[in-house]
Amino acid sequence: MMNAWRAQQVLLFLGVSFFSCLLATKSQADSEIRLWKGQTVNVPVYPHIYIGDKEIPLDLSTNLSVRNTDSENSITVVSVDYYDSDGKLVRKYVEKPALLNPMASAYFLAKTSDTRGGWGANFIVEWRAEKEATEPLIESVITGARGTHSYSFVTRGKPIKGTSK
Repeated sequence: MMNAWRAQQVLLFLGVSFFSCLLATKSQADSEIRLWKGQTVNVPVYPHIYIGDKEIPLDLSTNLSVRNTDSENSITVVSVDYYDSDGKLVRKYVEKPALLNPMASAYFLAKTSDTRGGWGANFIVEWRAEKEATEPLIESVITGARGTHSYSFVTRGKPIKGTSK
């Protein structure tokens, strides 16, 4: 059974985490809306993390989400490549380009049992559009559990190349 002091620590941690996420989302929302013909986006993921002073390893699953935020134009997901901590290609998720209609979403899963990514894996997502479109929201939701503890967090992709015309 959890004592009162430990319960307060957990609630404080959850509260700080929640407000940190809100602030990060707010700063992204305030940025200028730009139109693109395509981008290459790096999404950092953490399929393997270490917990505590003893660096206890924990394997996690990663759900990559690609969301077309444009309400009028389709985009095409050209590639979704998964790289390990050393920068080596682990898996190609897209065999042929996939069309995402306006406001549609696609997801890609790196399972907990696939430990090849290591602690510093990345997804590299390339997308294109026939007409200029708003940039998609590309995030990963990383989850896992051990015993009575569960872990989840979100990372957001960062464009590393773009074509505006």
